[in-house]
Amino acid sequence: MKHNKETRSGAKALIEALEKAGVDTVFGYPGGNVIDIFDCAIDAKFRFILGRHEQGCVHMADGYARASGRTGVILVTSGPGLTNAISGLGAANMDGIPLVLICGQVPLSDIGTDAFQEADTTGLTRAVSKHNFLVKSADEIPETIAQAFHIAKRGKPGVVVIDVPRDCQRALTASRHPLKVSLRAYLPERPIRPSDTARLASLLNSAKRPLIYAGGGVIAAEASADVAALSKKASIPVITTMTGIGSIDSSNPLALGMAGVHGSTQAKKALAHADVVLALGVRFNDRISSPLLGKTPKIIHVDCDASVIGRNVPATLGIVADVKDLLTSVSSRIRPASHDEWLKLCHSFKPKNGRKRRGKAIQPESVIELINRLASDGFIAVTDVGQHQIWAARDLKRIRPRHFISSGGMGAMGFGLPAAIGAAIARSDRKVIAFLGDGGAQMTAEELAVASELNLQVTFIVFSNNSLGLVRQMQKTECSGRFFATKISSPDFVKLASAYGIKAGRVSEPSKLETAIARALNSKGPYLLEVKISEEAEI
Repeated sequence: MKHNKETRSGAKALIEALEKAGVDTVFGYPGGNVIDIFDCAIDAKFRFILGRHEQGCVHMADGYARASGRTGVILVTSGPGLTNAISGLGAANMDGIPLVLICGQVPLSDIGTDAFQEADTTGLTRAVSKHNFLVKSADEIPETIAQAFHIAKRGKPGVVVIDVPRDCQRALTASRHPLKVSLRAYLPERPIRPSDTARLASLLNSAKRPLIYAGGGVIAAEASADVAALSKKASIPVITTMTGIGSIDSSNPLALGMAGVHGSTQAKKALAHADVVLALGVRFNDRISSPLLGKTPKIIHVDCDASVIGRNVPATLGIVADVKDLLTSVSSRIRPASHDEWLKLCHSFKPKNGRKRRGKAIQPESVIELINRLASDGFIAVTDVGQHQIWAARDLKRIRPRHFISSGGMGAMGFGLPAAIGAAIARSDRKVIAFLGDGGAQMTAEELAVASELNLQVTFIVFSNNSLGLVRQMQKTECSGRFFATKISSPDFVKLASAYGIKAGRVSEPSKLETAIARALNSKGPYLLEVKISEEAEI
């Protein structure tokens, strides 16, 4: 191609395309096969966050996306750069989080020759992404970037991977960002049929024990206010999935908490007794499937992903639609109602007795109770995976939409620490509190460097008991107490945090817990609090 003022390298075109897409933050790690893109990124309008490991970079972008509602963007090199990112991609894709990952690749002519740091990106990411692209010329780059962002957000959100060979980054192109993206084969939106809204309204209006089951699709659709309005109008109690926490304020008397095998007693019993369940943006996965349902509930299953309707639990009525659009369409058809007997029954499901104190050690639930009392209003909670995840999910109060962030479907240990960093980058106006176990915290502890460098407002709370607590608890109940490979040697987390320039403290006595948590929450910049608990602690 003849070089003129309209041409620039594919790498430069890629950076321009990200700017055109409205990207303000990119997470990543450099390498040989993206060096040309990084060279152009020096002058980019967006900020670049250098992680310490590609998995951590993806979790940061994931936390950023969940907290902000925007698409997270990651830039990594080929080979190990891509393979290191795969766990993070799987966690985001399963939970329906929009991410675009741009990966370097060896030159087109070298693909298939076992070149240095070559990897089959298309094959490796097929199972952990919504879609992937292999760029074959510099001219494709602007349109491919535009299409990737379109796919990541439209329909059920998810991960899109773009593999960019190095020769395409270096080649010149005059191709420009498209004014409009139109993908003939990708039309996820479907018109809502009046017959479906009429039948939905009929089922709810005639129900004696209706229940709303709100999932991550409610958060993705920004439909929490619509759920609360419907719940109030027709006196319908609400339960949530873990990724649906925040769909309704936990202080709302109609909120019964999280359902599922580790959910609240109230939510589980309500689900077992409901006669009509309006399931919004949920998959009905194995955490909540048939054994937890009543014998004959009528299920109205609403989701933007047609493949999940009726897949795990038969639906009386299945509607493929954006949750917010559906609730807007049906609102006028739902009659005001009061279900006094049903609400009284749901209230009776709440356990009357508090939790029993276990020994003299700090009780994990006490940590959550103090956070509820001492944390500033509107904080964002991020969890890793394990017992602490369940304690936080069940007992945290005042959680708003996009203010509870956790790896739901994949359950990826190591998620919490970098995801909290990503959330803090997205929402610098909020305090972010990360709930971590000493196992998961060690998987991605290197990302503490990013929290320190950026002086982020994150409080890391590490429940430390030198044990993989949830697995140990499973071994106690399912393996007759034969404990194996769950005892771990954890570092001195105070010294670890200090090595990264982060203020830190430790507490092991219940009488000193409140003071320690208050100090952690009131600290400016990042702070790590190690809370010593018993290895006998259980959910």
